[in-house]
Amino acid sequence: MIRHFFSRQFLLFLLTGGTAAAVNFCSRILYNQWLDFSTAVILAYLTGMVTAFVLAKIFVFKTSQQSMRRSAVIFTLVNLVAVLQTWAISMGLAYYLLPYLNVTRWVPELAHAVGVAVPVFTSYLGHKRWSFK
Repeated sequence: MIRHFFSRQFLLFLLTGGTAAAVNFCSRILYNQWLDFSTAVILAYLTGMVTAFVLAKIFVFKTSQQSMRRSAVIFTLVNLVAVLQTWAISMGLAYYLLPYLNVTRWVPELAHAVGVAVPVFTSYLGHKRWSFK
């Protein structure tokens, strides 16, 4: 399993995923101007997910034998697990752990950044094995 994380493909996944994560993170700040934090996290995740799919299909999993539609459906299912991870971690940090630690500055940003970073490994394996197999 470790060998999956020391490959050129994983490095490309990190780069494209990092770009999608930046879109996710920045769009959350934008959405948060009009929506509550929880809703903004979900919408930002969806925005980042569309970005991630396009970039992964073009740059990372170019040799996939599955149809675009099948890949998109499975990609969405894998990301349902990841969005739950992102949301739970972001909410837990923002409303419980960071206040408990008396962190008062940049709470939404810190919570969301950690929440976005956590599913990187589970998402890579899911997309490699199912979305773009």
